[in-house]
Amino acid sequence: MKSPASFKKAAAWALPYWTRGQAGRETPQDLFRVLYFGWLVALTLKLLGSAWDVSWHFKWLRDDLAPPHLLNSAGTAIAVALTVIHGYTGYGVDKAALRLIQWGTGIFLIAVPLDLINHRVNGLDITSWSPSHIMLYLGTFFMIAGVIRGWFMGAPPGRERTVVLGAFFAFFLENVHFPEQHQEYGILSIGAWDNHATYAEPILLRFAADQMGRPVDRTMMLGFALPVPDYLYPVYAVVVGLSVLVVARLMIGRFGAASLVAAAYVGFRTLIWPLLTATGFPPSAVPFFLVVAGLVVDLAFLVRMPYLRAVLGAVGGTAAAYGALVAQSTIMGGVYGAIKGQEGLVGAPPLATSSAVWAGLGLLAAWLAVEWIAGRRSPQEAMEARVIATATP
Repeated sequence: MKSPASFKKAAAWALPYWTRGQAGRETPQDLFRVLYFGWLVALTLKLLGSAWDVSWHFKWLRDDLAPPHLLNSAGTAIAVALTVIHGYTGYGVDKAALRLIQWGTGIFLIAVPLDLINHRVNGLDITSWSPSHIMLYLGTFFMIAGVIRGWFMGAPPGRERTVVLGAFFAFFLENVHFPEQHQEYGILSIGAWDNHATYAEPILLRFAADQMGRPVDRTMMLGFALPVPDYLYPVYAVVVGLSVLVVARLMIGRFGAASLVAAAYVGFRTLIWPLLTATGFPPSAVPFFLVVAGLVVDLAFLVRMPYLRAVLGAVGGTAAAYGALVAQSTIMGGVYGAIKGQEGLVGAPPLATSSAVWAGLGLLAAWLAVEWIAGRRSPQEAMEARVIATATP
């Protein structure tokens, strides 16, 4: 624990900055770093809570005060505090970044009580794709987008700027991919059922069955574990997930950026997999295909012509993602089965391969939009917009 003297020293450093100001205010570099490292702590807590949350809900009946919710709430509390600091002082953000952070935090805080009311009225929320859950993801989407812009515009060039920007994009990728974990956990829960085992506690299965008006059987399990169409997982992953990697590659500006952002997220999921299963929580499929698709995104940026790059990247990225998903379903299924001692478990959610055309067209449209927006901003304009500062209060 910190001593009272340490708190006094920190307060003495911080209090002079607590003055009213407009967004875009000249920001001392030490304060800028403290604010954005605070965001790293907040988003790390939210990441740990959300990673535990899905596995928890595939095992236990929902509880508002479940440990994953409390961990996520700790991160949210820090995020709210940082939002207030940015808004009141104007330090560390331009107007666009501040608006994104404020809108994102506001949407998230509105979604929390709506989600609680939804559960009170409807009992279990069978899918991660429900309206109240989507509001939570949307709020976090805008929040992290604002943080990315603030860091991008204000951090001085160098290795730290690149690494932290990549970390923020990894958090961003985790948020947009989060609802897909329902299928990633669900497919292995179905595999366990087919092998005469269950990960969920009987009280959770009974509650879900009563809510559906069915006995605890395979049809009920499918409604609980895989309640959305098979095409949703690959189409969403390609259109939304790969679009995040495209933006990351453009903003970071280095070859390998998309692959490393994807690898950071997938590496985290791989790391927590044995930690969760060793403590008795259900396992999930891990989206290894994102790393393969990220590599294709990086290769596409070797093409200098933006719109040709978008076409080739969309075709290649879609083919890579779907191909890797097929391979993961066949190869990784055996690995998971061996680990759990249950032959026949598959390592990826059901794949509707015919949806690849729509996924590719969606990614192409998103990629073209990203290239068009990036083309409207010159490097000089981006430099002039930065709020890098060396002043003291």
